[in-house]
Amino acid sequence: MEQFFNPESIAVIGANDKPNAIGSALMDNLIQGGFPGTIIPVNPNHETVRDLKSYGSVVHINPPPEMAIIATPIATAPDIVRQCVIAGVKGVIIIAAGGKELGEEGALIEEQIEGAAEGSGMRIIGPNCMGAMHPATFVNATFAGGMPATGNLAVISQSGAICAAILDRAAAGHLGFSHFVSIGSMLDVDFGDLIDYLGNDGSVRAILLYMENLTNPRKFISAARSVSRIKPIIVLKSGRSEAGAKAASTHIGAMAGEDAVYDAAFKRAGIVRVPSLARLFDCAELMAKQPRPAGTRLAILTNGGGPGVMATDTLSEYGLDPAPIPDEICAQLNDLLPPYWSRSNPIDILGNATVDRYAKALDICLSTREFDGLLVIMVPQDLTPPEEVAKTLTQIAKRKRIPIFACWMGGKRMVEAIKILDEADIPTYETPERAVRAFMYMWEYSRNHELLSQVPPKLSNELYFNRDQVFRTIYESFEQEVDLLNELKSKKVLEAYGIPTCPSVLATTVEEAVEKANAIEGPLVMKLLSPDIAHKSDANGIHLDLRNDDDIHRAFTAIMEGAKQFNPEARIDGVSLQPFIAGADFELFMGAKQDDNFGPVLCFGSGGVLAELVDDKTLGLPPLNRLLARRMIEETQIMPLLQGFRNSTPVELEKIEELLMQLSQLIIDFPEIVEMDVNPILIKDGKPYAVDARIMLQRVENSNAPHLVISAYPQHLERHDLTDMQWPLFIRPIKPEDAPLFEELFDTLTPTSIYYRFFSVVKSLSPEILARFTQIDYDREISFVGLDENMGKERMLGVANILGEPDGRRGEFSVLIGDPWHGKGIGAKLLLQCLRIAQERGMEIVWGTVLAENKYMVELGKKLGFTVKQGDDPSEYKLTIDLNTAKL
Repeated sequence: MEQFFNPESIAVIGANDKPNAIGSALMDNLIQGGFPGTIIPVNPNHETVRDLKSYGSVVHINPPPEMAIIATPIATAPDIVRQCVIAGVKGVIIIAAGGKELGEEGALIEEQIEGAAEGSGMRIIGPNCMGAMHPATFVNATFAGGMPATGNLAVISQSGAICAAILDRAAAGHLGFSHFVSIGSMLDVDFGDLIDYLGNDGSVRAILLYMENLTNPRKFISAARSVSRIKPIIVLKSGRSEAGAKAASTHIGAMAGEDAVYDAAFKRAGIVRVPSLARLFDCAELMAKQPRPAGTRLAILTNGGGPGVMATDTLSEYGLDPAPIPDEICAQLNDLLPPYWSRSNPIDILGNATVDRYAKALDICLSTREFDGLLVIMVPQDLTPPEEVAKTLTQIAKRKRIPIFACWMGGKRMVEAIKILDEADIPTYETPERAVRAFMYMWEYSRNHELLSQVPPKLSNELYFNRDQVFRTIYESFEQEVDLLNELKSKKVLEAYGIPTCPSVLATTVEEAVEKANAIEGPLVMKLLSPDIAHKSDANGIHLDLRNDDDIHRAFTAIMEGAKQFNPEARIDGVSLQPFIAGADFELFMGAKQDDNFGPVLCFGSGGVLAELVDDKTLGLPPLNRLLARRMIEETQIMPLLQGFRNSTPVELEKIEELLMQLSQLIIDFPEIVEMDVNPILIKDGKPYAVDARIMLQRVENSNAPHLVISAYPQHLERHDLTDMQWPLFIRPIKPEDAPLFEELFDTLTPTSIYYRFFSVVKSLSPEILARFTQIDYDREISFVGLDENMGKERMLGVANILGEPDGRRGEFSVLIGDPWHGKGIGAKLLLQCLRIAQERGMEIVWGTVLAENKYMVELGKKLGFTVKQGDDPSEYKLTIDLNTAKL
């Protein structure tokens, strides 16, 4: 991406001197923006443009430009891109619209552009875009007039119109940007590419997205999960409503996915979603100018009671109250304020508050650690100049440790005061509601960051999965040309993955039903079995509490008649009989469905006949661990009941977590399952029973294609081995649950070993560091641990990993072996396994930096075929291996 933001030379293809022409605007913006490199106009009909020599083609430019902007009609783009490839241009921006968003003809042009660039390594932004800006290097490669101020926010937008609105609004609010990119149709460069790039740029504090659709969801989620650990990503995703989704599809040429699934995906990736452009700005300004809150304890300081109530009401929308005032703070405020002050939060310092009263109240509020944020509200009044209060706030806020933001309510009397606050990086909002919502979005990111660093606990029991049984069931169904498994077959699939079911038997005649019913103890349930009737209750296909032969006769007859009336052509397999579970405590639902964008999506919530009407559900993406499963459960309205509300029996939540994890693994293992309903799951005496289920199947054409948007644990890479010293070793990819083992490994290290690995003194591992090592993205990182299982419990002896760069061609390795096990050959085995996997994935170069005194690692590198050269720092060596030629 570097050629788009820090190029030494830029060619403008289609440059001209015509007023109001895009080629003219691009030239003006580069020149007037102060671009220090070489600007090269390309237009065969002009000898010069803006007094600069013009070339007939980019192939005639020597040396070739690093970047080219194509400002000609899109029909000419394939041939121009081909010329750029011949010339050796590294990056191209295609401005013109008229691609896939206009239908088949435009899609064909985009295919021709892709074909022209294929295999060249040249990157393309667009088409149908505004271009890119990088204020720090004076690059304005857009047709939008004016360069924004330099700041720490990066913006990526699919819509050029939204880009223009953001730029205009930012200028009015004194908001600056580090990068500004309009990516249009994303023929090549997409959200994932840019998030990866911006995540590694230290000048970027937060990333803002305007999104209509995704072209590569797996790449996007992978990049976002990685970057959101270190900086916030805030997205405004259009197309929430069905009509809005259709509009987005027409505009961008790709169907937008179900909005709730986007919500689930953003949440899993640690992304904060906002519903409007106004809130995007409100949230971005606070992110750019203030520290992150550690909690939700908000203090509200106001000179008017009404605005304080408005702020309180907004907090209540999130289930929160203003933070309680500590006794010592309350005492100090009592000494300062008139006796009739509010004596609670919001802290109403009254309408006659002077500048001095504001200053002293602010000092008191900032002296405690019991607040996580401070909202300062001022309404205009004659006794106190608002600009003087603003100056006071800017002075006191210099020693801030919590986010401080303001609401200066009013019109022209507040203009100068707001300007003072803006220049001091104190965000100001027109209303208390907007201020509080911005703070809550900021807290949502802080909470997401905290959740990403939590270690998922292990289950009490290992889960067992009978994959062979499910495989046989699925492919027997394919041979019989059945794609909807009935209840009995669906339950067999669930049972194979450890999901407890209520046992059922098949009966095809009324006589068989009576016979089998007599073999089952207690009252029964009879249900219709038909591959053509998905919802049995619609066809009178469920009868409960059957106690004798007459009940069985009546139920069987009613079911057959109901099925015939509902669908005369329906195939009838018979009925199922199972014990009737009376007086269940709760009914739950879980299931999965294939989404066009994000692959399989898991669903959990309240169940039963009214599940769709109640609409108490939450979505999640596989794979799940205990922490993620618990989070899904906690997001439902039924969660308080499951915990034991009043006299109800609490559910064993670990059992529900297991259900979701078992469902997740089933969906991971079998992409042939495109839809599944397990409804209801009855909870009786705290234990779950799946009493009904249906599974929809579809043949998978390419079994090697990944069907998950988040890579699952690669269990097939587990292996048992012996080191060269005959040390038995269990080698497997690292898991999130390995954090305790990793801590134990760290405790075996001497200070020297720690320094060799971390290049600094590290006394303990923070939750963030633990998460960084153990909660990896298996798509972009290769990490293997060596375990000793001979001691009666798992013990981690060492870990090796390769962190891939965003292009997938290069990666950096590291090795860490516990001191008691140095010299056993463990490091060689682990790193060799990492290198083999990297080679299989097409990685070309693996490198690492090693301290010169770390002779063990230098020798290990030589043994495995690395070249060893002194680094830029004489105290370091750089080890490099070319996997194209390495024999591993």
